Amino acid sequence: MPIYLYWGDDDFSLSKAVDTLRESVVDPNWSSFNFDKILPDTPDSVISGLNQAMTPPFGLGHRLVWLVNTPLTQHCSPEILQELDRTLPAIPETTTLLFSSPNKPDGRLKSTKLLQKYAQVKDFSAIPPWKTDQLEQRVREVAQQLGVKLKPESVEFLAEAVGNDTRQLYGEMEKLKLYADTIDRPLDIKTITPLIHSNTQNSLKLAIAIREGKTSQALGLIADLIAHNEPALKILATLVGQFRTWLWVKLMIETGTRDDQEIARLAEVGNPKRIYFLKKEVQPLSLQQLQQTLPKLLQLEISLKRGADEQSTLQTQIIELCRLFHR
Repeated sequence: MPIYLYWGDDDFSLSKAVDTLRESVVDPNWSSFNFDKILPDTPDSVISGLNQAMTPPFGLGHRLVWLVNTPLTQHCSPEILQELDRTLPAIPETTTLLFSSPNKPDGRLKSTKLLQKYAQVKDFSAIPPWKTDQLEQRVREVAQQLGVKLKPESVEFLAEAVGNDTRQLYGEMEKLKLYADTIDRPLDIKTITPLIHSNTQNSLKLAIAIREGKTSQALGLIADLIAHNEPALKILATLVGQFRTWLWVKLMIETGTRDDQEIARLAEVGNPKRIYFLKKEVQPLSLQQLQQTLPKLLQLEISLKRGADEQSTLQTQIIELCRLFHR
């Protein structure tokens, strides 16, 4: 009785994992009979899914039942819990039952504990933008998967350019694969830079403009990012990651930490060699200036999530941030 619980906000990675699971258990010739995708707005979706899971497959292969965006790990009625408790141990070997949710399961719920008992749980959370080592590892994994050879500096560039957008990473890597097939050597940064579309790079330029107090340049970058349909929350995530890194590096310097390896570990910078450059970047800044940025960025996040106009809200807050660093 293979049972899975996939959760996380990286919907592209989660969707690819579902496709892989489907290909491994469902015979493509019988897919229309043996693959059930049950949406959360389906009446009695959980009961319907459990009933389908108990139904033997038609023809060859196994049955896959997918309960999409299930609320079970956030809230669950006693009646549904009782049905889960009765059905999960009895799922036949010919059925694979998959639950998915964009939210982290609430470990206090009995339904979550029950799923954890019977299901294989996989986390598909987006990698935080400041965890550069994990972003670079993701780039290496996708490059290996698609057969693209990259030089180390190219891996670092792609991690910065794409950030935690897995969908864009696959898109850019597919593009590089077409080019890589024409040559027999690892792609260097000079080769890939003209080929990669990078709103993240412009968001990093925005962070630098703010750090240098260049208001007009920062506003121009905001306008360019919005014109290229970059989501405001994604711009914000890049800013938070960059200012968080600068704050950690400055804090370590102020507290007397001199070991670059230790600073890199605490600041979650994957490549310790970057610390030399980060130290130079924060040298003219005060710890107080950097400490004031994160509350302002938090206020920006709250405003955006409450539905404020993206461009005007970004412009207003970016002006305030630039004032902190105006010289």
